Amino acid sequence: MREIPRPDYEYEIAHLVSAYKRAVSDILRELERLDLTDISRAQAQAALAEVARILASLNEESAAWVAANIPKAATDGVAAAIFALGVAETFEEARSIAKFNRMNRAMVDAVIADTQADLLAVTQNVERKVRAAVRQVTADSMRANMARGVNGRRTISRDILDGLRKKLGDSVNTGIVDAAGRRWRPEVYVDMVTRTKTMEAHMEATINEGVAREAFYGVISRHGATDACRNWEGKVVKLVPDAPGNYPYLGDLRGGREIFHPNCKHVVTPVRKPVE
Repeated sequence: MREIPRPDYEYEIAHLVSAYKRAVSDILRELERLDLTDISRAQAQAALAEVARILASLNEESAAWVAANIPKAATDGVAAAIFALGVAETFEEARSIAKFNRMNRAMVDAVIADTQADLLAVTQNVERKVRAAVRQVTADSMRANMARGVNGRRTISRDILDGLRKKLGDSVNTGIVDAAGRRWRPEVYVDMVTRTKTMEAHMEATINEGVAREAFYGVISRHGATDACRNWEGKVVKLVPDAPGNYPYLGDLRGGREIFHPNCKHVVTPVRKPVE
């Protein structure tokens, strides 16, 4: 069996994650410029306009990243199947002849759309929370000043100011809350999403190309996993549910907790005959 090369998109993912880190830092700096002791609605609106500009630029960059890197991962997946099945002598040769069949074209379009939606949800959530926090902080600041009958720098206590600053910072640092109620920092969530989606595109493309070339089985890669994935390393799986043999169907394993979970690095090498 020719084991396929392990896909590696660390450099590309790190580049996008850095863009989100920069955006978060830029937004925090913008919010820190607000004079919370005497904030006006005009100042608040100007800050929100700048936050919106930062996030719009980030959305453009992330959309371009997805459009470039999801097809790249899928092309690597097609090449992996071509190489594993002996159609090409080297992976480089396999990549030079790799093309998307109809299934893979549809798959790539779907993964691009899903990934862009996931990333857009991060910036939309940040903008929504920042907007709500700025409105609340502006109102709190005005009330604190009015309560003392003075509009000056000594009217708001340090504790109140610290609390207002914390509200603003928290609005940026919680990029998204997932279905399980976990709060993710924007850059951490983006790292998880892009890592998972590039691997998904790679594996789907590998499977689709393998099945198109009448390879209905696969072998799960080994890399010395220490989590529950270790129980599946080297195991034979079916790439289609009606393939003969008492092997688990890959589709039933994906998205579970033991193997092929988010951030999972395992791949499947397609084979025409089951090999243990």
